[in-house]
Amino acid sequence: MHVRVRRAQGAFTLEAEFRGVPCGVTALFGPSGAGKTTLANMVAGLSRPDSGRIDVGGRCFFDSETRLDLPPEKRRVGYVFQDGRLFPHLSVRGNLVYGMRRVPPAERFIAFDEVVDLLGVGHLLQRRPGRLSGGEKQRVALGRALLCSPALLIMDEPLASLDASRKAELLPFFRKVNRLFRVPVLYVSHDEAEIRELAHRVVYVEEGRVARCVELETEGV
Repeated sequence: MHVRVRRAQGAFTLEAEFRGVPCGVTALFGPSGAGKTTLANMVAGLSRPDSGRIDVGGRCFFDSETRLDLPPEKRRVGYVFQDGRLFPHLSVRGNLVYGMRRVPPAERFIAFDEVVDLLGVGHLLQRRPGRLSGGEKQRVALGRALLCSPALLIMDEPLASLDASRKAELLPFFRKVNRLFRVPVLYVSHDEAEIRELAHRVVYVEEGRVARCVELETEGV
């Protein structure tokens, strides 16, 4: 993953460049308002840079010079938001298979049963999101993102709304994902403890700029 982008938002200008870790966890770390989520959204195609280029897994997602801008559904990015954003009218099973059904069977490399077993949600398949705990919702959100067989998994502050015990419950699942599926991860957080436990490379973002990049010795996700 190679990201080089510029975007002006009112008085705030984000201008950043960084490279991700192939099949590893790249963390965007910094205070609130630094531009981390804006960067993640530009990679996912949810926000458009004013200029620059975004390459992921050997594919160009965005290039201002050639006017290439792949829509989100063409980028095959799995996105786990802070609040999960599950579909309330669908069961857990319905949420899990939502993205999978949009991927041609020949292009799927992550199986439904594999994800259900990994995340331990088999007993929840018939429930609606309203009957899930915060930790359960995030496990289902992670499963839904994985089942689109993504080229990249983006996780934006996925533990921020959870208490310490729920965070401790979810971290082991996050650590297993990359080991099993080898999907590169872009992990957004302002929690230093999470970053130290999960990331292989840390991109420090300050006031819309990349201040520095640091390699960490970690077991990774």
